[in-house]
Amino acid sequence: MSLITALARLEAVDSGRAQPAATVRHRHLSDRPLVFVPLITAGETGAPLGALVGTDRDAPRLLVVPQPRDRDLRFAFLADLAGIVLPYVESYADAVEAAERTETDPETGKRVKVAAELCADAPQLIVPSRPGLDFVRLLGRSMRFRRTAEQDPDAPYPAPPRVPLLGRWLTHYGERARVPGSSLLLALTDVLSRHWATGQSGLEDEHLGALLAWIDPPEGMTGAEAARRAELARDADGQLLCPPAGPATDPAFDNKLLAPAIERYDRARTALAAAEDPLTADARLAALTRAEREIRDLVESRARPTWDAVWRGLDLLRALPAGAHVEGRWTRDRWSFTAHRDRVRAGEPPQPRRDDAVTAANKLATREREQARLEAQEALDDPLVMAGRRLAGEAFAGEVTDVVMAYSEGRRPSPRPLVTLRTDDRPHLAERARVYRSLDGRPQSAEFVGYEAEGVLTLRVLDRMGRGKEPEPGSVPRKGDRVCFTLFEHEQRGGAKLPDPEDTPWTHGGPPGEAAPEVPDPVTEEDVL
Repeated sequence: MSLITALARLEAVDSGRAQPAATVRHRHLSDRPLVFVPLITAGETGAPLGALVGTDRDAPRLLVVPQPRDRDLRFAFLADLAGIVLPYVESYADAVEAAERTETDPETGKRVKVAAELCADAPQLIVPSRPGLDFVRLLGRSMRFRRTAEQDPDAPYPAPPRVPLLGRWLTHYGERARVPGSSLLLALTDVLSRHWATGQSGLEDEHLGALLAWIDPPEGMTGAEAARRAELARDADGQLLCPPAGPATDPAFDNKLLAPAIERYDRARTALAAAEDPLTADARLAALTRAEREIRDLVESRARPTWDAVWRGLDLLRALPAGAHVEGRWTRDRWSFTAHRDRVRAGEPPQPRRDDAVTAANKLATREREQARLEAQEALDDPLVMAGRRLAGEAFAGEVTDVVMAYSEGRRPSPRPLVTLRTDDRPHLAERARVYRSLDGRPQSAEFVGYEAEGVLTLRVLDRMGRGKEPEPGSVPRKGDRVCFTLFEHEQRGGAKLPDPEDTPWTHGGPPGEAAPEVPDPVTEEDVL
């Protein structure tokens, strides 16, 4: 936690209201996001109980599994979910624009630009909290390898059509959510807590109702009072007034309301199966319908408050202006969506259960690079974030007090002006350290020369001054300018080139498809102990 964040949390406690942790919005928000509020059954990992899903805040689609242990009902739920999500995803697949991407020439090995098509926009999924991200990944993993009756007529439990395709898309979105700065799949609590600092812990910020209570408390209540009410207040029947954002439900709801309703549904279904005449069957079918409607009403009563809270949180985020680099990160999301669309249309197999060594290393390197890039871009977009980096000694700002023109030595001298500035910051500058500032959206580097006095330092500008003998206008700070330099790079460099998957060395499992060089030792009793 940075000093700025710690200070904001203290101010939130003192004022009774969440304090801004950012002055701009650092994540992209679609004009038409798909909100997904799932609920699962206690004690049944991945067994869906129901969900509210849709793009219209006033007309969500309610999906319910009356008996989560019934495989056929779960498949029907997944088929209905695919019928909602896939048309939304595919509605973005055909609107494209011309673009260029960089590829490696197989003959020369050089990076070249080639023409390509890029989806003009991409579908965005919003879930209430971080456990929702895990549930999306779990759904994707459980569905993408399912076989339909068309694919495999002998499959013992064939999945409904398009369910495996939904699993592939949810897997892609779940993987993309692990890339820092990506906005294809967002957990609302993560985005809200990035932009506001509350007077509670980060773990408590995972409660969507409590988080919104701090950000926008009701009239006459402090954030702490509103958050306590959101977490603990119950009605006369012992049910929470603000249900948890899921996917897990409150134990009091499970024990007192849901379990008896499912038991009544099971009895009604058993009675219907035992009916022997049409009149009895009609009466028992009506009883089964009432039992199913009761479960639907219960599920909706738990999911609808979270659904409304998600849209309320989106309204709060939309009030913030987007950061300058948000669009660039969304463009990378669009490339990711376009690439997966092409893989699906080409008939490629689903994502493997386990990545090979090269793919795993590439994913890890990508996430590390994107994390560093995100931190740099957020600081460049947001003065409040930059203030935290300045307090940490990773950046400094000051007023230019003098500029002296100097040149490099050599056959063709290049301008290397010396810029002196006065700053109240205390950057951690080593001898000849490189520092950077943003110039027309691109980084300009300078070299630390030394301190002239307390709070007065001199830098040597190194690049982005044009190719002439004299620097281009505006490329060198002038006396009296207010400038900000960072010790971190604004753009991240690529790592070492990894071998192709078929050239994976034996130390990392060998090429894909080959047997392991050594069979691992069997597990013994001592290993378990």
